[in-house]
Formats: sequence, structure tokens, C-alpha cells
Amino acid sequence: MKTLYLDTFSGLSGDMFLGLLLDLGVQHQQLEQELAKLPISGYKLEIGREQRHGIEGCRVQVHCEETHHHRGWSSIDKMLADSRLQGPVKQMARSFFRRLGDAEAKVHGIDIDRLHFHEVGAIDAIVDLVGAAIGLNLLGVEQVLCSPLPLSRGMGKCAHGALPLPAPATLEILQGKPVYDSHCDKELVTPTGATIAAELAEFSSFPAQPLGKTGYGVGGWELEDRPNLLRGILYEKSTSINCDNQVQLLETNIDDSTPEQLGNLLELLLAAGALDAGYIPLQMKKNRPGNLLTVVCRPEQAEKLATLVMRESSAIGVRSSRCDRYRLNRRSASVKTDIGSAKVKLIFDGQEFLRLTPEYDDCRELARKTGQPLQQIYRQVETTAYEQLDLTFSDIKESIDD
Repeated sequence: MKTLYLDTFSGLSGDMFLGLLLDLGVQHQQLEQELAKLPISGYKLEIGREQRHGIEGCRVQVHCEETHHHRGWSSIDKMLADSRLQGPVKQMARSFFRRLGDAEAKVHGIDIDRLHFHEVGAIDAIVDLVGAAIGLNLLGVEQVLCSPLPLSRGMGKCAHGALPLPAPATLEILQGKPVYDSHCDKELVTPTGATIAAELAEFSSFPAQPLGKTGYGVGGWELEDRPNLLRGILYEKSTSINCDNQVQLLETNIDDSTPEQLGNLLELLLAAGALDAGYIPLQMKKNRPGNLLTVVCRPEQAEKLATLVMRESSAIGVRSSRCDRYRLNRRSASVKTDIGSAKVKLIFDGQEFLRLTPEYDDCRELARKTGQPLQQIYRQVETTAYEQLDLTFSDIKESIDD
């Protein structure tokens, strides 16, 4: 699996991302040939080499003709759908614009079908986002990882006037994603950059793998406190068992909560977003029997879940530690049996199919409806899945991130 890691110490924008892809090996002639498949004009790409704090990279500038026309989200989506772009590129570009459009529409309080981009901004965004999809496809990138994003404070300008940084659309797009204060008054993460990260990336530290080719996309700002660059590392060959993100482990010893309280706490933790949670019997001080509660969660959820543990149990403290997580790739698919539909979890080593597991909740519901034993339902769903599904990693679209 070819993996691109984004080291976003100076943020992320569409033009920086495009520059990075060119620095990693995308040929600008190929990029322009593919972009020419779109029925848009009035822009020119300027591609060159520039330095920031002595580090050289590729800078991409999209020069647009001034115009007062506007381009609606629905017209952009139709243009992409009807274009001659390759299927994966077309699908990725439309996903980008759907995410960006949803965010902008929510910020402006309108329906997405009524959303219009200012023409210059629309062309800029089209070139950046479609170019990103083209470049990733040309490089053969199958996975994108990203470091937490640095957000700015201050005021910026847009077609509507002044706006606070981070831009409202950027905040909307990055809901639930790891960010931190950059202590910078320049816009480091733009809506197009946020869109690329939110749509494609899993957020993590550097992968525990041999380093690959490094590239740099150059941003327009000259910053005093940091080189305005997007650094990317392209891992040509990654291990089949992914260490693609970090998780937080929460632990506490509980010796005076009732079984009902413990059971309720486990349900609350999983409903609140814990990746996993469970108890291990303990012999505690004063020879009292107790339980070790272990919760696995995303780092950004740790404080919320630790508070939940202390509110819903007798625990007065929670230990917390960060660790890497190795996992196989998972996909979800639905199969139709003679007695109803059920989901199955498909397990892959890289892109090699290993096994599948019927989902318990669906099988339990079918067992209740039919009166058949649960074990028999499991066998029927599993058999049907092998008969109906093309068990190829790329053909199973719905990913599982837990």
C-alpha cells in the first residue's frame, strides 16, 4: 500500500498540497492535460521552485481572470459528473466539493443547492481540489495520513468582508479532527486544505515504517517563525499490518460499584465513542475483589470519556497513556439472505482478503424474527456473503474506522 504522510507544521492549503504532489513526482504536463478535461477557462497555472527559510519546494499559483460571475455548487458537481476525468478522480473530486459545499452552506445558513462560490474562488478551488484528486491518482496513493493541524487566530478577508480565523468553513469541516493553536495570525489551514485532510486522511504521528521520498509544497506567506511549507513523505511500501494512528488508553481500578453500574458505564462509554472498553477482575487492597476498567479511544476523546468514567462510577481518578495501534484493514458490506439483510465485517491484510465476520446485532435481530438459533443465522449470513460478494479490497467502499 502506497501511503502519503502529511507533516503540516505550517498548515495545509489546496495550492500547497498541489505543489507537494508535483514535488513528489507528478509531471505538470500530465496535471494540465487532465485539468484540460474540465470545461473551465480564465485561469493559468504558474509552477515554479521557491525557498522558505532555505528549504526548497514546488509552488503552484492559480492566476484567475477577474470576473463578477458566480458558480453554484450544483453546477460544479454536474460539471464533474459529466467530465471525462477518470472514475476514481471524478468520485474523489465530487466528494471534496460535497464536503466543502456542505460546510459553506451551513455557515451561510442556506441549502447547498442554493450555494454559490465567487467565480475567482470557484476556479481556484476547482483547480486545487480536482488537481489534488488527479495527482493522488497519478502517484498511486492509496492511503493518506496527516499530523494534527495548526489553526490561526486573527482576521482574514473574503468576498463578504472580514472574517475571523480560522475561517468558519474551516472549523466546520474539521469538526472532530485534532487541531492545535499555531500562535500565528496568518491563515495556515484553508477551507480547501481542510477539505482534503478531512475527506482523505487519518490523523496520526509518523508511521513506524522506513522513511520514503520527501517533498515540499510551498505556501504564499513569508512567515518569520516557521518555513511556510507542507512536507509530505511518500511511503512506497508499507507494512501490511497498519500502525496508522495512535490511541489513548484510559484505566482505573474500581472496587465499590455495583454490577448494574458497571454494566451501564460500559454501554455509556461505547455510545460516547470509545473504540473499545472492558473489565478485568482484580484483587485489590484490603483483599477486596474489584475490576480494572480499560478504555481505548481516540486522543481527542480522552478527557470526555475520563470524565464520564468518574461521573458514572466510584472511580475518583483515571490513568491515561498514548500508544500506537496496529490493525488490519476492515471493510463493511451488506448481504441479502432469504430471511433478511445483515452486515458483515471483512478483514484484509493490506489488500489481501483474510476472513469475514457477520455483525452480531444484525444476526441477533434475524434470530429474534425467525426463531432460529443464533449460530444457524451466523452460518447462513457467512455462506451468503461468500456467494454474493466480490471480496476485493478496492471494491468494498464502506470502511470501518474503529
